[in-house]
Amino acid sequence: MLHAVIMAGGAGTRFWPLSRIALPKQLLHFGRGSTLLQEAVDRLAPTIVTENITVITNQQLVDSVKQQLPQLPIGAIIGEPAKRDTAPCIALASALIARQDPDATIIVMPSDHIITPANKFQKALRDAQKLVEQNPSSLVTFGITPTRPAETYGYIQTGKQFSSTSFEVHKFKEKPDAQTANQYLQEGGYYWNSGIFVWKAQAILNALRATRSDIMEHIDAIVEKHGQSDFDEVLEREFIAIKGTSIDYAVMEHYKPILMIDAPFQWDDIGSWQALSRLFPTDENNNTILSKHIGVETTGSIIHSSSNHLIATVGVNDLIIVHTSDATLVANKHDEESVRQLTDLLNDNGDQTYL
Repeated sequence: MLHAVIMAGGAGTRFWPLSRIALPKQLLHFGRGSTLLQEAVDRLAPTIVTENITVITNQQLVDSVKQQLPQLPIGAIIGEPAKRDTAPCIALASALIARQDPDATIIVMPSDHIITPANKFQKALRDAQKLVEQNPSSLVTFGITPTRPAETYGYIQTGKQFSSTSFEVHKFKEKPDAQTANQYLQEGGYYWNSGIFVWKAQAILNALRATRSDIMEHIDAIVEKHGQSDFDEVLEREFIAIKGTSIDYAVMEHYKPILMIDAPFQWDDIGSWQALSRLFPTDENNNTILSKHIGVETTGSIIHSSSNHLIATVGVNDLIIVHTSDATLVANKHDEESVRQLTDLLNDNGDQTYL
């Protein structure tokens, strides 16, 4: 049976000050009808039934996630007691699913992507499911055809074609510098790493046992107590004891075979404020305005307000301006990665109110 695991524990620090610890990026709607998390769940239907969806978040967000996803059954939303990256998250969800459905096929996906149209995504999901059923020991991922030389994405270098819709993965590449990213674009055969995976539950668990048996020792101890009165206590003790790492480092960079499907859908990981200029129309001066705004000689900027607050600009170019009820961000659009440094500074200074 086909199951889905949605990873929803990220902090979304590059979207500060709109994204906060108590209301991070995946729980925001960015001017759309639904939040990113709600969209992630909605796009799975009807291919995956609601009863087979598991959401992994952090303990502080469990109640907020439940409010946004009231259609999910009790127990479908699991709170991690500590941030340990994607490998332990995937291990825990996969082991719990395998306990109920040993032959499960699982799609693992982040909660903060925008993917359209849903019907193409679902067809790709069914193609991946078929590929996994035919090759049960393989791990499948989706690659996104690059449209620009992006430095903020990891890349997948493909090998020989495996089927009409898939390729063998030759190598995973770290986020490149500008020159290397442009080289990938010119050469071809390189795809953006979507971070979306499809595999048999047993295949990913076997892979983790082979590469990170230390993680699986803790996961096994947790799963053994599932449904028992001391489950929460064991989950907290054992999960905190895990040495965290990403699924890429733990498995994907070492495992064979890994297959990649050339994704037929449109994809954006909404990684930072600049993503809004790809999602919303720009004005005649190349500004993305999601605010009450008046401007003179204002070009190439992204301006967002979460209220009816007027933002007025004169003689500015390539800025990110974000206003909330208690904080305002003004940043160079080309240095937006440094927004994370601001949240680090706030944390170091003890200004938890603004986080």
